[in-house]
Amino acid sequence: MAEKIPFQSEGEQLESFLDELQREQQIKEIAGWETGFSHLSQALDGILPGLYLLIGPPACGKTSFAIQLLDQVAKHNTVPGVFFSFAERKKELRIKTLARLSGIENKEIRRGSAYLLHWYGVPKAQHTELERLPPSWDKLKKSAEEAKTWLDLIYLIECGRDIDLRRIEDQIREVESIKGTDRVMVVIDDCQRLGNIEQKLTDRVALVVDELQRAAVSLQIPILAVCPDLREDRSSLPQMWSDRAPSADVILVMEIDLERTKKLTEPNQAITLNIVKSRGGEKGKLAFEFIPAFSKFAEVAPAST
Repeated sequence: MAEKIPFQSEGEQLESFLDELQREQQIKEIAGWETGFSHLSQALDGILPGLYLLIGPPACGKTSFAIQLLDQVAKHNTVPGVFFSFAERKKELRIKTLARLSGIENKEIRRGSAYLLHWYGVPKAQHTELERLPPSWDKLKKSAEEAKTWLDLIYLIECGRDIDLRRIEDQIREVESIKGTDRVMVVIDDCQRLGNIEQKLTDRVALVVDELQRAAVSLQIPILAVCPDLREDRSSLPQMWSDRAPSADVILVMEIDLERTKKLTEPNQAITLNIVKSRGGEKGKLAFEFIPAFSKFAEVAPAST
């Protein structure tokens, strides 16, 4: 028979809770984990346990943003990260990370080490002392070696058609066991694939979000669920997702800012990240520049609200 846990009132637990607060000597500007994006960290009050929903149209960089955010959370907070992918292979996700870290374009990394052993950038720029340019493969390897400490915290998992939420939870617990911690961040890309494909996308997303939110509460971890916005009618406001996915703790909606994009070099895109719901944080808009060649997001001055 399981041991009976005695009930205690808030008054009875107050002293031990105050002692716990007193032991936390570190003064924090935010309550949760650092995101690596200063404005986003402040707006969300850091990454806390709960469900974060990231919505956006196709080809706006959702996957690149999600893997960059996971990498940065692992790096800045020394916590494990698990990325579940239903669409992209591990190789593509690794290329995105290496491109972002090294400043070498995705397409050139895909061509392999033989191509990269040539001087990177020579056809595109003027250099007076070419012998000082490092070979790109050395540059790539150096970037990877410098990141190895926090890359050891990252796990990439390719999801087949048969994977469900129970198996995802089992794999999360396995990572927690391997790392000896229950402090872990999880990303589930194309999370709508966990639902019934015969359902309409909006209905499917609502049900999947409910299940993932319960999982986040049960595991006491942050889960970032990524989902495409496939609506043909773009006239509705991002805030509509608060009604469509009410159980999410935080809802982030990406939009391509066409006016700001005109000022950038093609194919770079100006992205507005709408924080339409944030329990414990702030609502508002944040401005980013997405550089597809390097799978990199750069935070810029906050967009006007």
